[in-house]
Amino acid sequence: MKSFPLPNLLWYGNRPREIFFPDAWEVDFLEPPGFQKPALSREDMELSLSRPIGSPALEELAQEAQEVVIVFDDITRPTPVKEVLPWVLGILRRAGIPDENVRFIPALGMHGAMTNVDFRKKLGDEVVERYPVYNHNPYENCQYVGETESGVPVYLNREFLYCDLRIGIGCITPHVHVGFGGGGKIVLPGICGADTIKYFHKDVMARDPGSTGLGKVEGNVMLRAVEEVCALSGLQFKVDALVNSRGEITGLYCGDPILAHRAGVEEAKVHYGVPYRGGYDVVVANAYAKYNEMAICMMMALSCVNFAAGTIVLVVDSPEGQVCHYLMRSFGKEYGGECYVPRKELPASLEVIVHTRYPDPTMCDLFAPYGSVKVIKEWDDVLALLNAKYPQGAKTAVIPDGTMQFFLMG
Repeated sequence: MKSFPLPNLLWYGNRPREIFFPDAWEVDFLEPPGFQKPALSREDMELSLSRPIGSPALEELAQEAQEVVIVFDDITRPTPVKEVLPWVLGILRRAGIPDENVRFIPALGMHGAMTNVDFRKKLGDEVVERYPVYNHNPYENCQYVGETESGVPVYLNREFLYCDLRIGIGCITPHVHVGFGGGGKIVLPGICGADTIKYFHKDVMARDPGSTGLGKVEGNVMLRAVEEVCALSGLQFKVDALVNSRGEITGLYCGDPILAHRAGVEEAKVHYGVPYRGGYDVVVANAYAKYNEMAICMMMALSCVNFAAGTIVLVVDSPEGQVCHYLMRSFGKEYGGECYVPRKELPASLEVIVHTRYPDPTMCDLFAPYGSVKVIKEWDDVLALLNAKYPQGAKTAVIPDGTMQFFLMG
């Protein structure tokens, strides 16, 4: 049997797993080059952080600061924020800023609130016990700060606006709307009010939906809106990481939130990209970095599977289930958030299997009715079904993390 390693359980011990196929099967393992890059050493990390792009050093920004906010990406993103915090907090301490004047806010957008357990995974025990961490509430305590040049009404987190030094920590990975996450997304949708987030996902996207998508940045209308809102927000310093298939930091870009992000995206295009191949009979797409947003895997798989007689297998181990998304997900049999779209039955020619140890009847609501997919807990049972369907073997693709890579077209 051929075996293929898959990253797994990022926030639950980070324990990889293997899947197997018969030796006779033709299997392409579509892994981007950045997945096997080594983690940055502490020295290399500090060197990267000491070279801001397009902004003063954080030490300089901290000299006149009285109140500080650190916005960090939430549990749906793989950033090991706690690896960067010793450097950031060390600078704040040396600038004489007392701990009680520093607070943390997760960039939830319209995701559900994080728990103390989540905070500890992202920030570390010491930080959670030493500093206040406030969940972002998009429905309350968001102040209107104006309208962008392109007409986006901007409501921002009140606590964020109260502070005179505003820092963000996140990661750059492929994103279905803005091409690559990171940069100003820590603000929009991260700490914006519901009205701004809804306008972004509906009105802005409607301007040119063809300009958006995984890996697309040139002319992307949603990315432009993010950069406009970020500039209006007053976010002064951003740290963005690139990560490997073990969730480790392999590159860091910091400084001006827009300029540093643009520099990081140039590396990200190579780091996460794989040459496009299509027409696969079987596509196995694993969810790791954003395992609680497994619908992203479905997009990757749909783009390369043979629709006439293909099978998609989504490998998803998400102990807490899929993220609560107040804008996108279902909240009843027939309805959901403002941008929720009830899904139609999948075409009869396409079979979809969700391989998970933690199934629930609402987990597929972003891409298919639950009854139209097969849910299988054990890989041996998945393989038995595939062998029965393709007794002569199948042209197969394995995507090691369909939530953190994209296809290079052309």
